[in-house]
Amino acid sequence: MANTEMPDVRPALSIVIVTWNAKTVALECVDSLSKLQSSIPSEVIVVDNASTDGTPQAIEARFPQVQLIRNQSNLGFAKANNIGIAASKGKYLCLLNSDVVVPAGCFETMLAYMEQHPDIGVLGPKMISPDGGVGQSVAKFPTVWNSLCCALAFHRVFRQSEALGGYMMEGFPYDRIEDVEVLTGWFWMVPRGALEQVGGLDERFFMYGEDIDWCYRFHNAGWRVVFFPEAKALHYGAASSAQAPTRFYVEMQRANQQYFRKHHGRLGELGYVAARSIHEVVRLLAYGAVYFTNSSRRSRAALMVTRSLTCLGCLTGITSTGAQPLKRLR
Repeated sequence: MANTEMPDVRPALSIVIVTWNAKTVALECVDSLSKLQSSIPSEVIVVDNASTDGTPQAIEARFPQVQLIRNQSNLGFAKANNIGIAASKGKYLCLLNSDVVVPAGCFETMLAYMEQHPDIGVLGPKMISPDGGVGQSVAKFPTVWNSLCCALAFHRVFRQSEALGGYMMEGFPYDRIEDVEVLTGWFWMVPRGALEQVGGLDERFFMYGEDIDWCYRFHNAGWRVVFFPEAKALHYGAASSAQAPTRFYVEMQRANQQYFRKHHGRLGELGYVAARSIHEVVRLLAYGAVYFTNSSRRSRAALMVTRSLTCLGCLTGITSTGAQPLKRLR
């Protein structure tokens, strides 16, 4: 008797979106992908980190074709993405922040370029901010030196300098295709072959830092990391972190500390803590002066003073943000 079962068609692209308490932008994000299936065989996988604002219920109701995975707790960005990756089948994977809106043609342009350049491990498009400007989406690998340059604001004065420009690459033109060290984790496209060689995101990074670590591992495995401005997408930014800006800021610095510990050992970690402490002390003094001399900016200055004090306490181990402690790397 002939087998009448339909063959399991492998999608060309798997899109993984991690959500956490950002229903409005998450719905807009998934909606922007609704016409993709007609041009590219694709699947959309949403991994929700135990949102309490109705995000998974809204996605399930409005987009029944989406594969929805509900975590019972907030497992962090890296682990949630890995759960989505494990459920995916596509030849290429796209890890997409939930506050991104993807215009028509973006994925098609990126896929065509990756097909033409099989040595690319990570491809990232141009980030468009809500105000129409270009968002920061590339960086250098952080070092003690370029962290110190940022602490002393050299990156503001010497924006084009390789030696003094810091790790945020604020002078980067964003107008040409270019190999870079780091693509920030808002929007990545990765071929499955490269992913299988490099491995998924390091789940010991709860949030932040996993993008630097992943790009570092792709570089070490011989894959190119490429900024690709021929494609672009809108990124609202801070959809989840805006709910607790001080905590998320501190978690970012702790993640960077964790990166240094993993790749540069205890001495590198201490160097980073020293550079970051200088950074916070300089900001503390500057915003403290604003607080006492400019009443119109006092509220903002008070927030920044609190942020720097909290960050200093956490970096030195004096205080905690109240968040779950990051796992120590062995």
